[in-house]
Amino acid sequence: MIKVVAFDLDDTLWAVKPIILRAERQLDNWLASNVPRLNYSVTEMRALRTEVLDEAPELRSQITELRRRLIERAMMRSNISAADATLLSGKAMDVFLTARNEVDFFEGALDEISHLSTRFVLGALTNGNADILRLGLKSYFSFAFSAEQVGAPKPAPNLFSHALAYTNVSPAEMIYVGDDPVLDIDTANNLGLRTIWVNSRQRDPGSTQPDVTIDHVRNLRDAVSQIADVRDEPDSA
Repeated sequence: MIKVVAFDLDDTLWAVKPIILRAERQLDNWLASNVPRLNYSVTEMRALRTEVLDEAPELRSQITELRRRLIERAMMRSNISAADATLLSGKAMDVFLTARNEVDFFEGALDEISHLSTRFVLGALTNGNADILRLGLKSYFSFAFSAEQVGAPKPAPNLFSHALAYTNVSPAEMIYVGDDPVLDIDTANNLGLRTIWVNSRQRDPGSTQPDVTIDHVRNLRDAVSQIADVRDEPDSA
């Protein structure tokens, strides 16, 4: 019996690239107004990435803190004191995260989520830093785990292990919905979960096959029914 439906977020429920670009523009504008001494744009800060990661390789799986450290490092390179750089980089990240969570859901996504929430426990498992509270999904989702919280991004099993432990279900009782054929579908399949691949970009499959493939998230409830209703039918014997 299917009890839980868990979702990837970025590029499954919305297109992430335009959101990140918009958030970075807002961050650039805030920095220009509030830290005029800064000698780096958001794009130019990326040149500091290798340096920061060499010093703190654990930040590879902590994308929020990594971005804050890049901003902090850029400020210190602009002769801003370490104390001020720490304070200002935290405020800058608040600006970025607010904008990063102003998403444009794919057509029909919220209707599908609302419908499924009446039948199943819903949750989110993401390598990104989208926040279900800021997104307004808290009324539908019972849990959300990010790679930063669990210590490792997909394809590591940590996110799925946390979700299974939290919901106290077996892998066969959970469906995972995602867009990436390797990070989402292969990883979930290899752990025994049911899977739905949202292949809106017509990508090649990974090394395993999903239970159901759809080309748009508006077809989600039918895809879930193909798995859940068949599996929930009583034996005829």
